[in-house]
Amino acid sequence: MFALKVRKFGNSLGAVFPKDALAKLRVEEGDTVFLTETPDGFRVTAFDPEFERQMKVAEAGMREYRDALRVLAK
Repeated sequence: MFALKVRKFGNSLGAVFPKDALAKLRVEEGDTVFLTETPDGFRVTAFDPEFERQMKVAEAGMREYRDALRVLAK
């Protein structure tokens, strides 16, 4: 578990992530992280949950229309 301290940065508030936490998230300066609400609280991730949902829909469509996509690729 990592403890984050909320600090003032100009007119905003922010949290500084420890180096070890950034390494586990595989993010660097300038990357975007996503804060999503869960039944247990909040979760910080390095991926966009909406993009992942869209990819699952796309993968299902590609499976369903596999033969048509193969013909179109020729």
